[in-house]
Amino acid sequence: MLYLAGKHHQLIPQAPKERAEVLNWLFWQTGAAPFLGGGFGHFFHYAKEKLEYPIDRFAMEAKRQLDLLDRELSQKPYIAGDHYTIADIAIWSWYGQLVQDKLWNRAGQFLQVNHYKHIQAWSHTIAKRPAVNRGLAADYQAIS
Repeated sequence: MLYLAGKHHQLIPQAPKERAEVLNWLFWQTGAAPFLGGGFGHFFHYAKEKLEYPIDRFAMEAKRQLDLLDRELSQKPYIAGDHYTIADIAIWSWYGQLVQDKLWNRAGQFLQVNHYKHIQAWSHTIAKRPAVNRGLAADYQAIS
């Protein structure tokens, strides 16, 4: 994404300060999402044996991340500011889908995602984008 955004001068600002903000969030996602997917998602949904401790531990981390995103989105319409960027694309793929309860059967309910009003609004705004809908409609093999 970073290469394509830079090559086509789209979805990433050219001004250094704004570009750094997008990169900060993009790199935040690469560090945070493994706790959500590989941690919480694994133990909540994929693990054959449902163990309370890892589910609760990773749920606590997922909620901490959701709290952070919700606070950020209370101040601006998109993750890195006033415009849709690759940071939104990367983060929405995990967190936007989660707050719509579209990841891991009932995970959103378990995490009480309805409390994150700003992420909810952001997620629904992005979900209305035509390119997002084309991506979601693409034929792919789900990981069971």
